Amino acid sequence: MQDENCVFCKIIEGKIPCSKIYEDENVFAFLDINPVNKGHALVVPKEHYEKLEDVPDEILKELMKAIKHIGKAVLKGTNTHAYNLGLNNGREAGQVVMHAHFHIMPRFKDDGKELWHGTPYADDEINKVRENIVKFI
Repeated sequence: MQDENCVFCKIIEGKIPCSKIYEDENVFAFLDINPVNKGHALVVPKEHYEKLEDVPDEILKELMKAIKHIGKAVLKGTNTHAYNLGLNNGREAGQVVMHAHFHIMPRFKDDGKELWHGTPYADDEINKVRENIVKFI
């Protein structure tokens, strides 16, 4: 099922143009119009799912297989040897379009792009956080 207000659903339906690079029964991929580096691709399920945990496992398997295939093509097509694979899962994580999607961002030596910076745990904080997470697994 599609969301009539979702920009990615409109792209998949052909209502908004895109630079499509891949499509199969369950997966659609296109170039990001505001790339981290040239060749930055978005890989999305064709059906509308807001977040990763909403995507059925079978569709997620298809997405990951497509990401592997598309990632290889992005590497060759941009003449690089590395990429970041990203997912912003929820507004607080930076998700702007509320349709689950993965970013394949080609990386180049000395491209000036930075990764996030970590913050160490204080004292026994790591064990408390672990305990809070493990009880839900």
